[in-house]
Amino acid sequence: MADETEKTESAADPAIDPIAIEPIAGGPGERILNQEEIDSLLGFDVNDDQLQDTSGVRAIINSALVSYERLPMLEIVFDRLVRLMTTSLRNFTSDNVEVSLDNITSIRFGDYLNSIPLPAILAVFHAEQLDNYGLFTVDSNLIYSIVDVLLGGRRGSSAMRIEGRPYTTIERTLVQRMVEVILQDMCQAFDPLASVNFRLDRLETNPRFAAIARPANAAILVKLRVDMEDRGGRTELLLPYATLEPIRKLLLQQFMGEKFGRDSIWESHLATELWSTKLEIDAILDEQIMPLNKIMNLQVGETVMLNASPESKIELRCRGVPLLRGRMGRAGSSVAVRVEEAIERTDASKAL
Repeated sequence: MADETEKTESAADPAIDPIAIEPIAGGPGERILNQEEIDSLLGFDVNDDQLQDTSGVRAIINSALVSYERLPMLEIVFDRLVRLMTTSLRNFTSDNVEVSLDNITSIRFGDYLNSIPLPAILAVFHAEQLDNYGLFTVDSNLIYSIVDVLLGGRRGSSAMRIEGRPYTTIERTLVQRMVEVILQDMCQAFDPLASVNFRLDRLETNPRFAAIARPANAAILVKLRVDMEDRGGRTELLLPYATLEPIRKLLLQQFMGEKFGRDSIWESHLATELWSTKLEIDAILDEQIMPLNKIMNLQVGETVMLNASPESKIELRCRGVPLLRGRMGRAGSSVAVRVEEAIERTDASKAL
């Protein structure tokens, strides 16, 4: 009877929370927190975002996005990159690879470094003609998928995600080879617009060591999705605006039509018009250097002797540029020149 009395008193005690001893499916004595309690525990309040000032100068200072619409050719370049990557990664992995472009946004460089999901491999590459750097981020899912595909893993098995260890030399080497393939595709994607050589500089696993710009600088972020049937992952390309500044005028061009780069219709039209263009060609028999006073004192009827004979070669020029050599003759009632050789262009003639 004494034990039953103690149990009744403890159950009626208001200091004991009945929820704490309520049995839950996760185990005895466990309690599942709701979203509000989790936000309160982590110090996050949804109402704070609504109370922030989003007008005036503060909105400009706190803005993390910068419009990239002022560079309309970028979408064409990255669309070309996706097509090239789909072909090159298929050849690289010998598997069915699909590359898709998720979105193109603008972000502050510091905000992007803080948002990189770790673990990841960051590839810093150098744009030689632009004399600046860019960043490639490969997430862990894509890293393990590439390693699994290249080393002959079974299809249908989900990639094992191992946390708490650095990437091995084999994983870094395979990812480096994949990044080099993508950088070659980037060179081809930018080639119709400007010749740019992208060269891999180094691989990093810590975002602090991949600081290629100041945190407040604006950059363009391109998110790509790589799917290999049941495996895959994401890779992100970050190009600071300072890197693209030398070719900014080219990127400002408005894209017209479906073709990028060469236009065969315009080339054929230009070639046709060039072939039908008329030019004046001068036939030079001889040249002499004479004093100015002698030229000024020339009288009607005087003869100027030329150092040439009927067998001498005649030089054909167009606007002072020597083009051909030949011999003088007659064709019917007209004086003609038969071309015998072409004159090799010199630096002086090229300058003219």
